[in-house]
Amino acid sequence: MLRRAQVIPQILVRELTMVRIKICGITNKHDASLAVSLGAHALGFIFAPSPRRVNPEKMRDIIRALPPFIQTVGVFVNEDPAIMKSVIDFCGIDLVQLHGDEGPEICAMFSPRAIKAVRLKGRSSLELLEPYRGKARAVLVDTYVEGLRGGTGRTCDWEAAVEGKKMGLPIILSGGLTPSNLERAVSSVRPYGVDINSGVEERPGKKCSKRLKRIMHIVKRINSEECKDV
Repeated sequence: MLRRAQVIPQILVRELTMVRIKICGITNKHDASLAVSLGAHALGFIFAPSPRRVNPEKMRDIIRALPPFIQTVGVFVNEDPAIMKSVIDFCGIDLVQLHGDEGPEICAMFSPRAIKAVRLKGRSSLELLEPYRGKARAVLVDTYVEGLRGGTGRTCDWEAAVEGKKMGLPIILSGGLTPSNLERAVSSVRPYGVDINSGVEERPGKKCSKRLKRIMHIVKRINSEECKDV
């Protein structure tokens, strides 16, 4: 029988190896409730030009209906910091995802609640991560597509994402993740978490319950396997 001192480190290791999942592009209570009931750790709400954009009133209404311990993330693109703060306070958002050209100084304004998104063109893009050390809580790596900030449905450079982990910041993997490639993505990158949007949609802004259930089943299986290895 394991002693208490032996059990606690194992629990901590499991927590560190567990893959977290954020379902982004939430626009309605039904999708939010379904994602949470299936085990999502965080929900993302887009406040930027996008077919998935939600206004602050609706965002607050959805967030207020969520159970406790679910992280909420507001996604902004080159927004005025004063407006971001106003939306954050009004809606009760937990974390801020900066998905534009925001520099380290903007991240620092919202530290320790800031996640910086970086669109990878390849390994050369990794030098962009260094200035955010100590300013961002984590870095979300996404696919670079000219003229688009996210929701492209295209996978990012997984090898570059692996190299990005060496920067010492938690890596959240995004970009074209679906039920068909999630397991390979996690196995290849071993990210802190994954961010999924278009990969579980029927159409922009409306989640597909079947795809959402499949993706959450995969995440649970991955985490279950990790627990067995501890």
